[in-house]
Amino acid sequence: MASSADVHVRICGQEIIKYDLEIKALVQDIRDCPGPQSALWELNSQVKQKFNKLRLRIQDLEQMAKEQDRESDRLAIQAETESQRRQMLSNQTAWRKANLACKLAIDNMEKDELLHGGENQSIRQRKATKESLVETNSNITESLMSISRMMAEQVKQSEDTIGTLATSSRTVLETNEEFKNMTGTIHLGRKLILKYNRRELTDKLLIFLALALFLATVLYILKKRLFPFI
Repeated sequence: MASSADVHVRICGQEIIKYDLEIKALVQDIRDCPGPQSALWELNSQVKQKFNKLRLRIQDLEQMAKEQDRESDRLAIQAETESQRRQMLSNQTAWRKANLACKLAIDNMEKDELLHGGENQSIRQRKATKESLVETNSNITESLMSISRMMAEQVKQSEDTIGTLATSSRTVLETNEEFKNMTGTIHLGRKLILKYNRRELTDKLLIFLALALFLATVLYILKKRLFPFI
């Protein structure tokens, strides 16, 4: 049965995918937009809202990765977060290209209007379009810079994780070496104990023999004194 944390991660991933698909659809709409300018503004406004929601959900997914107990789960969610960030960056680039394509289409439309009259109106529209596209490109550039900063932070976190793992590996190796040294010491101690046990047995045997010799000597002396005729 899936835990509450797993359910939240899965829901967050599904929402990220939904926003990604919605952004792709809106970018395609911008690419195909023939005008007027108000339609382009509306589409760009919707794209901005979707990117803001997508960015927040990616940040939520990153936070969930930090809260995982198992290292494997944390690394898997971090990898998914990084993948979604790259996808968001790709969508940002596609959004910018779509706006440039739309600008080209609107410029061509304005040229056609100039050829058929209405020169002043076309000039005003072209000026407004250019100002809008400048603002849009500025917003896209800001978004790209924000994503770059986020990716730099993620790279820093990955470096810190690798450093922690390296430290843990060194600690394990040092502990293993200490265990080897302890094993050698224990083995040497066991040999010494066996040696001392054998030495103790030999000492006991020598004492017994000396005591027997002493008793035999005493008995011999007593015999000679008490029973000299025997």
